[in-house]
Formats: sequence, C-alpha cells, structure tokens
Amino acid sequence: MQSFKHLSPEQAHTMLEEQDCQLADIRDEQSYQRGHIPNATHLNEQSLPSFLEAADHNKALIVYCYHGNTSLSAAQFLAEKDFTEVYSMDGGFEAWRMKFPQEVKMG
Repeated sequence: MQSFKHLSPEQAHTMLEEQDCQLADIRDEQSYQRGHIPNATHLNEQSLPSFLEAADHNKALIVYCYHGNTSLSAAQFLAEKDFTEVYSMDGGFEAWRMKFPQEVKMG
C-alpha cells in the first residue's frame, strides 16, 4: 500500500515557499556536496537514525533522489515510520535543477 504522495518540482517549490516543510536528499554524499536544494537534509544509513529521532513527524516531508525513482521506496519507508505527510518529488534533483537552477546550494 502506497502511503505517500507524488509531487512535481513546481509543487515542491510552492510547498517550500508557503509552509514549513522538511526536505530529505537521499543521493550519495558526493552528489549532495556538488549541489542540493537549500535546507535539504542529506539522508544515508549513518544519518537516518538521528533524523528519525529529531524530525517532526507531523510536518510535511519531501524526499528526492536523482530522477525520482529511488525516492519512491524511501518515501514509502519514511511514511511507515509514522510521518503523517510524505511526498516523493517526481523527476528528482535533476528536474529541480532544470526548473530552478538559481535555487541549488553548492557544497
């Protein structure tokens, strides 16, 4: 059962502007360091436990990867960890970078 929703980069951008959302980048460390969406938390096996403990499970959480494929299983996993509102961003970071190149944080 899918317990997360899909959203486009444009919808994610609007959500991030209009409400206090959490953003999770699940790409590898090097890709994250080369560029990521501002305020995104880099999630990997090492950072996941502390993220799960510290995150606000009642606040919207947007998950993204490279192209929007791996984030599907990550969004499902996080929804099963009692996050009430989880989204997977279609097209991933690459779609965001193409739509909003001025809103990519380097390093």
